Amino acid sequence: MKFFVDTADVKDIRELNDLGLLDGVTTNPSLILKAGRDIVEVTKEICSIVEGPVSAEVTATEYSAMMKEAAALSKIADNICIKLPLTLDGLKACKALTSDGHQTNVTLCFSANQALLAAKAGATFVSPFIGRLDDIAVDGMDLIREIRHIYDNYGYETEILAASVRTVNHVKEAALIGYETEILAASVRTVNHVKEAALIGADVVTAPPATLKALVKHPLTDKGLETFLADWAKTGQKIA
Repeated sequence: MKFFVDTADVKDIRELNDLGLLDGVTTNPSLILKAGRDIVEVTKEICSIVEGPVSAEVTATEYSAMMKEAAALSKIADNICIKLPLTLDGLKACKALTSDGHQTNVTLCFSANQALLAAKAGATFVSPFIGRLDDIAVDGMDLIREIRHIYDNYGYETEILAASVRTVNHVKEAALIGYETEILAASVRTVNHVKEAALIGADVVTAPPATLKALVKHPLTDKGLETFLADWAKTGQKIA
């Protein structure tokens, strides 16, 4: 499973990246507001820290305006992933951007049908929101499970050998058709969300920095380390 961090806080991103735990970053308008910085400035800095995809979200709701914003965002860095809402205009923009070679993240997914449409539109990632479903007494993990099952049904990971290729456009179109939409478990709030998403088979999880750091915690680990250090001190030895 890939780990993305859901934040626009450069300090947290740098810390997790230095630990070797980070595969990408997701941001959204709310996280940009919390960071209190210009979207282009902070996104460019984030892209310079991590090698993986950095999701930058459009704020427009109409297709042509989305495409205009996507063009501006894509110029920030090569690892920008354009984040789009799961609406008809968002899906149309997703198809156009994917066909043009851009990474896309279709967000605010709350149903398996929506996830199916995102895959049909060629999304690089689809982001089902676990925590927000839990908030309304719906098990968010059931959605991850349904999407995994549907995607596996239709063999998005199956390799296709394109034959009778005669033009460079044939090559381009074959590459575009052979996409695999990855399930990006979002709105993650607990370490159990991470574990359950991994067990179900989500490709990616994006979580706040505190949640990712909490994955390492276990009381028996802390207790064991305390015992080892106490016993070592009694030996009076030094390793280096």
